[in-house]
Amino acid sequence: MWKEYRIVDIFEVKNTHNILSSWITENSGSIPYVTATQNNNSVSTFISYDKEMIDEGNSIFIGGKTLVISYQEKDYFSNDSHNLALYFKDEIHRTKPIQLYMISALYKSLKPLYSWGNSISKQKIQNNFVSFPTLNNKMAFSYMENYIKALEAERIETLEAYLLVSGFKDYQLTQDEEDALELFENQQWQEFRMGDLFDRVKTKKLPYKAKELPKEPQGEFSLPALTSSFMNQGLNYYVPEEGATVLQNVISIPSNSDVYRAYFQSQEFTVLSDAYAIDWIGSDKQLRSNDYLFIVPSINKVTDLPIYSYKNKLGGWNVVKDKLIKLPVNEQGEINFDYMATLVHAIKKLAIKDVVLYADKQIEATKEVVQKGSK
Repeated sequence: MWKEYRIVDIFEVKNTHNILSSWITENSGSIPYVTATQNNNSVSTFISYDKEMIDEGNSIFIGGKTLVISYQEKDYFSNDSHNLALYFKDEIHRTKPIQLYMISALYKSLKPLYSWGNSISKQKIQNNFVSFPTLNNKMAFSYMENYIKALEAERIETLEAYLLVSGFKDYQLTQDEEDALELFENQQWQEFRMGDLFDRVKTKKLPYKAKELPKEPQGEFSLPALTSSFMNQGLNYYVPEEGATVLQNVISIPSNSDVYRAYFQSQEFTVLSDAYAIDWIGSDKQLRSNDYLFIVPSINKVTDLPIYSYKNKLGGWNVVKDKLIKLPVNEQGEINFDYMATLVHAIKKLAIKDVVLYADKQIEATKEVVQKGSK
């Protein structure tokens, strides 16, 4: 049984503090800097700042302009006072699993009501309701908690299978990978003009407007379409494959955006608007995924900068092609692709190590529960 609850009856709703990105230094501390983005649980970076501006964790965060909803376990700084912090009034049941369940219910209730042009606010949410499972006229907390724990166990099993298939279960570095990490500081680098390495891919103009397209695959609308958004690597809409230029294993860059972030697109997609794709022409070598993953951050060091915005645009390929990026070279002055690939693989292993250890720990805990239950 489900019951509607007035949001402000069960949550204390506050506007977060306001710390603009221009006021902070990225990676300057250990406290999360939270923004209204879907990426990385809304955490943009970790900073040190005036502690009087901290918002309390163990709460639900709502991006005021984007309606991104996330659970913030730790205290955090917020980039915008339009963002909301929701504190469940029942402190005994203000647990992580229950709040994770509540996030999905809140999103389902609020998403039809708000958009970029009609954003949520502390005043508007006063009249909003959310539905939760109810037993004996009380919230079914045990159901919510068990649902999330079962979902987590399922995801852990899926992760375990992926780690085995991808080979990341073994996170021990090889000697070559250790050498690549040690060499990084003394590695020789050289500047290369973007236009000498890449060229813009010509694509067919599509007769669709983003606002008219589905955001999930529907029937023939199954091909991801690129726009200038930085969410989901710019792939937030779907178009029919017929009549589209299908691309894969290229780099995408926005041409009219607030964030000019390049991405490696390893899956099939097409270009819709306000963005373009570039393909490798720097040599006869066919780039591997690890090569692209190394090159993309090098591109972003000259494109994804805070000085560029809608008011101060970076420009399109005619501008970007003359930008200089730094890449590692060998003794002959040629791009050192082997070093790039080895370094990226080493970084992947370092990044996945904690995930593997966490997965192993959770799997063992799940096995213990199952074994106890079977006795």
